[in-house]
Amino acid sequence: MLDVNDIHARYGHIHALKGVSLKVAEKAIVALIGANGAGKTTLLKSLIGLIRPSSGKILLEGDDITGLVTSQVVNRGISMVPEGRQIFPHMTVTENLEMGAFMRRDASGISHDMKMVFHLFPRLKARSRQAGGTLSGGEQQMLAMGRALMSRPRLLLLDEPSLGLAPLIVEKIMEIIVTFRKDGKTVLLVEQNAVMALTTADRAYVLETGTCLLEGIAKDLLSDEHVKRAYLGIT
Repeated sequence: MLDVNDIHARYGHIHALKGVSLKVAEKAIVALIGANGAGKTTLLKSLIGLIRPSSGKILLEGDDITGLVTSQVVNRGISMVPEGRQIFPHMTVTENLEMGAFMRRDASGISHDMKMVFHLFPRLKARSRQAGGTLSGGEQQMLAMGRALMSRPRLLLLDEPSLGLAPLIVEKIMEIIVTFRKDGKTVLLVEQNAVMALTTADRAYVLETGTCLLEGIAKDLLSDEHVKRAYLGIT
C-alpha cells in the first residue's frame, strides 16, 4: 500500500532522514522503533505532508504523493494521530471529532462514523459534551485516534500512542490498534515501547540517526541481539 523510497529530509542544516526506505502492506500493522531523535516523527510528517522531503519518493498504492500538502494527502486516505495527542482542549469531544471530518461533505456518512467512534470508544460517548482538555490522558489519546478515524483513512499513522499512559490504558490502546487492522485499515505505528510494538505489529523497522538499521518480521526482531541491547534492556 505504501512504498517509501530513499527519503531524505532536513531541518535547515540538520539531515534528519538519510535515505529511508520502507514498505507497508495493505491491512498490516508495521512498527517503527528507535530512540528519540532517530527521525521517526520526521518520517511521519513527511508522509502526511507537513515536511517536504528534499529527495526520494513516497508512493501510495503506486501513486506518487511526494510533496503533496496535508489536505491532499488526507484526501488520498492517510490520517495521522500526532505525538502528544494535540486535541482542541476548549472544544467538546463531539466538536473535536467533527474537526476530523472537516473536509467531508457527506453528512450521513459523518453521522455514521461518529456512531462508530463512540462504539469503539464508549468513554468518549459518555463525555461527548465535555471539553477535550478535561479528559484524562488515556481519554485524550482515544479522542485523538477517533478524530483521525473521522476522515475515513485507509492508512493510519500513529505517533507514540502509548506515551505517558498507564499500562492498562496502553494495553487497551494496542487492542484497539489491532481492531483497526481487522476492520481493513493499514497502520504505521511509531512507538518507543519496543516490546509492545513488536508483539503487536506484523513487520517492523528499526530507525537510528535517520537511517533504517534493521527490518523484518516484528516478532523475530525481539530476538535480535542489537534490539535486545538497545531497546529491550537485555544484555
